[in-house]
Amino acid sequence: MQIVPKQAVPIFPLPGVVLFPRTMLPLHVFELRYRTMVREALSGERLLVLALLKPGWERDYHGSPEFFPLGCLARFEQVEWLPNDCYDIRVSGLCRVEIDRPVREYPYRAARVRPRLQEPFGEDDPLIVLERRALLDAFARLTRLVGGATEGIHEKLAFEDAVNAACMTVALDDPTRMALLDFDSLIERSRRVRELMEARLRRKPSAARGEGGEAN
Repeated sequence: MQIVPKQAVPIFPLPGVVLFPRTMLPLHVFELRYRTMVREALSGERLLVLALLKPGWERDYHGSPEFFPLGCLARFEQVEWLPNDCYDIRVSGLCRVEIDRPVREYPYRAARVRPRLQEPFGEDDPLIVLERRALLDAFARLTRLVGGATEGIHEKLAFEDAVNAACMTVALDDPTRMALLDFDSLIERSRRVRELMEARLRRKPSAARGEGGEAN
């Protein structure tokens, strides 16, 4: 879904979080600046951008640590205001966006964003049908190996939903997830995440459980 926000969008830069379009993500918001961001976003377009913080963010976390310029525009789907004035929110990824220089720094950053176009594809294209089947098969086999849950990736999912759900679900490190988000071709993104799953399947079960970084 390509959406062009009418104004600057709040930026929510986080460590260890890469959101993909057409996926859902629960988040707990506790910092004062981001609680303010939630309240103000809800009174506007109900949009924000999830951006991954660059390495070294710890040195300036309470200031303005750098984040990657490619992020994911997201919409608030559920918001729960907690007794301690924090929020539990659930956002849905809409589209990839290129983030321009922030036009606002305090109390949180906001910036203009430009949708990053994706190469078109057809759900009934024979190559897409074959790749989707291979992706779902690899995910099911990896899930059986590591003993995880298959919720969120099933036979009825559209190709884009299945690819991006795999990117969110499989345990990967931050650079790998960012590289996957950077693919303009959905079939290339699918092939790459499937290669990563197949590589893990070729290892011993103990290695498959113990490697791969942090999953969301």
